Amino acid sequence: MEVCYQLPVLPLDRPVPKHVLSRRGAISFSSSSSLFGAPDPRQLSQMKAFLAFTCANIDSVCPKYTGDVRVRSQVGFEPERRISHPYLNIDFRTLHTRLDYGSTSESTAPERRVHRLLSFQRYLHSSRLLRGVPQQIPLHLLDEDYTGQARCMLEKVGNWNFDIFLFDRLTNGNSLISLTFHLLNQYGLVELFQLDMVKLWRFLVMVQEDYHSDNPYHNAIHAADVTQAMYCYMQEPMLAKSLTSCDIILGILAAATHDLDHPGVNQPFLIKTDHYLATLYRNTSVLENHHWKSAVGLLRETRLFSHLPAEDSLNMERELGSLILATDISRQNDYLSRFRRHLDQENLCLSNASHRHFILQMALKCADICNPCRPWELSKRWSEKVTEEFFQQGDIEKKHKLEVSPLYDREINTVGNIQIGFMTYVAEPLFAEWTRFSDTRLSQTMLGYMGLNKASWSGLQQEQASVSKEAELGSAGADTDGGAAARRDSVGATAAGGTSSKEIPQGSKES
Repeated sequence: MEVCYQLPVLPLDRPVPKHVLSRRGAISFSSSSSLFGAPDPRQLSQMKAFLAFTCANIDSVCPKYTGDVRVRSQVGFEPERRISHPYLNIDFRTLHTRLDYGSTSESTAPERRVHRLLSFQRYLHSSRLLRGVPQQIPLHLLDEDYTGQARCMLEKVGNWNFDIFLFDRLTNGNSLISLTFHLLNQYGLVELFQLDMVKLWRFLVMVQEDYHSDNPYHNAIHAADVTQAMYCYMQEPMLAKSLTSCDIILGILAAATHDLDHPGVNQPFLIKTDHYLATLYRNTSVLENHHWKSAVGLLRETRLFSHLPAEDSLNMERELGSLILATDISRQNDYLSRFRRHLDQENLCLSNASHRHFILQMALKCADICNPCRPWELSKRWSEKVTEEFFQQGDIEKKHKLEVSPLYDREINTVGNIQIGFMTYVAEPLFAEWTRFSDTRLSQTMLGYMGLNKASWSGLQQEQASVSKEAELGSAGADTDGGAAARRDSVGATAAGGTSSKEIPQGSKES
């Protein structure tokens, strides 16, 4: 049960000081609310009876829950800590009811069990709530200066050089929520599909939460990066004039959820360790099936599409799954062969719904592995992150005496050779065919960056090889010089009569 301490209420006509409103955590709506089209906190503060605070302790404000305003607790407030789920303590109208009154009809035991099966992280959060353990996940609000910079970046969200790492810092670790909401709003999909804002916001928060922040690569920032790339592809002329609103919302949601609840290990690892997910999905597209079902679980839990006809809602879930399943890298050649066959026969017709869906699948596949096509600074950073995740799995396999997966042994592999191989055998064939389909400035830019990045990795490999060779030669030279010096010293000592001649062969032997 939530406890709200009522403080003395000032006269209603007395304005709240600006420095109180600007203080982090002062009111329920953050200073970033205008970024998402929400009311300005200072406008809300002028509405009577919305805030109650005391002059004796002007630095702390206790908002009152009025049933219409989202408030949060300040328990465990840590000013600068970044987390993957900063809005857990928001009392959304539906979430507030379900947390406080577990006996409501919407919060049934079977539903809670399904919810816990979807994500181990959210199972832990739920367990803490049920055990009465106080939440240690505070809500962090953005400074206005940072909000302005994030807004400026979103104005150029279609730029291929978009720095998702910088955007993640400017949004205080909420790049996936901010970017996805912005794109849905920019396309007018929120209004078109009559999406409830509370449900949508809750859905996006839960999606971001279900990405494991301790994964070096498969985390919420990667999902935001893929979503931004997907938007760039959907803005290409051939797609922009052909995609329907349903295609667009599915493309954005699929990109945002395509690696949901990724455990940080690959499918072969799950299979050889007899993981329950491998058994559940019969060793076929194990991770991708789990990402899809996790996304569907969140859609149903938040009831985001509950206002749509049941048939339409189910169809959207199936189409979402078809897009996410296409990201299975083990089926890369199947999709690439089909894509190449369509291009050879020139029979792609984007007025055909099935053809549009296939192109969306290919676009999502490109977005998922587009890191080699980014500018060098971004591409190198992503390469290091994905390789570190590979090496972490290899370390686990060594620890448990399992066969180490190819390219996952940090002792015999480098970032450079892994990336060069990936570009040569996976990325280049895919993006070459995409360029055949959509030969635009963006496609040429991506191929250009990939060529430069491949050359840069080759150069780094050669430099490392040269350094290693010089080190070996230097070591060998040092041994040779040391042997020669020992011989000279031994001969000199013998001539002086101070050392036995038996020491001379020893010096010669060392050389």
